[in-house]
Amino acid sequence: MAAEATYRRPEIRKDATHNRWVIFSQARALRPSNFKSKSDANPKSNNQSECPFCVGHEHECAPEIFRVPADSTSDWKIRVIQNLYPALNRELNFPSCPSDSSHCSGDVAVSGFGFHDVVIESPVHPVHLADLSPAQVGDVLLAYKTRIDQLRTFDSIKYVQVFKNHGASAGASMSHSHSQIMALPVVPSAVSARIESMKEFFEQTGKCSLCQVGRDDLLIDESTHFLSIVPYAATFPFEIWIIPRYHSTHFHELDSDKAVDLGGLLKLMLVKMSLQLNNPPFNFMIHTAPLQVNPSQVPSTHWFLQIVPQLSGVGGFEMGTGCYINPVFPEDAAKVLREVLIEHDSSQ
Repeated sequence: MAAEATYRRPEIRKDATHNRWVIFSQARALRPSNFKSKSDANPKSNNQSECPFCVGHEHECAPEIFRVPADSTSDWKIRVIQNLYPALNRELNFPSCPSDSSHCSGDVAVSGFGFHDVVIESPVHPVHLADLSPAQVGDVLLAYKTRIDQLRTFDSIKYVQVFKNHGASAGASMSHSHSQIMALPVVPSAVSARIESMKEFFEQTGKCSLCQVGRDDLLIDESTHFLSIVPYAATFPFEIWIIPRYHSTHFHELDSDKAVDLGGLLKLMLVKMSLQLNNPPFNFMIHTAPLQVNPSQVPSTHWFLQIVPQLSGVGGFEMGTGCYINPVFPEDAAKVLREVLIEHDSSQ
């Protein structure tokens, strides 16, 4: 059990990456080491006999895009398929609005063109991402990269979002472990704001904001190529960022060696989070640069992977202001996660 943190006075911190403020107030919560999820991380539906993502049920899914290994039949490890209920339609015409939505004035609508895919991370129903080996998690990450490389060939696609919802309250409708990829013909405003905020930091300091995050009190763990931290102005309790140690603008620049390295650290963070927080529902998102990034933004734009355990709800204050209240100071969350003990075979 981690040592209890001493009481801290409330603080308001600025997140330089997203240019937003976060309120930290311990008075609203339990001690950091007592945080546990109260939600069931797994949806109640989908047993193996009826799950379309399980091996043997491939015909029940939307069309397959590719599988790993490519020549496998019933012994596939990963499948990338179209989403059966896509939010975007790959058959529609390209949008007529400029890709930079800031040039569109007033209320604007464009065709809902885009791609919405599913990455089935394992053929075995009970196996979750954290149960895979670092190399197997690395293969999932490389499947993301492969699909992004395919989507980059479409001139109309401007941004690709990779994300995972784990648990019903985190948005997962299927209990079989999977993640999703959405390719958009516009750059979302939150992405544009993040890129601009990082550029402003670079112009003010001459440094990339994410190349400067090596504070010991925020560090959870590190590998050869990546750091895992609780960010200085974490929006959510026990939020984790995994950041390339060396400047990298796009996730799809990931190579095989770095994928295995990242796979090991991602697995470790998911296992620590599960043990400490009672297997919480969670989301993770890969925050990368737009596909056609302005060359002037390359020195300041640094991709990272964000993990958010679902431990608290969002209220009217957060919705009204965009300013979140986090009951756990990042230094305390990082300390608790650092001290989670893991059996040797759980981290391999």
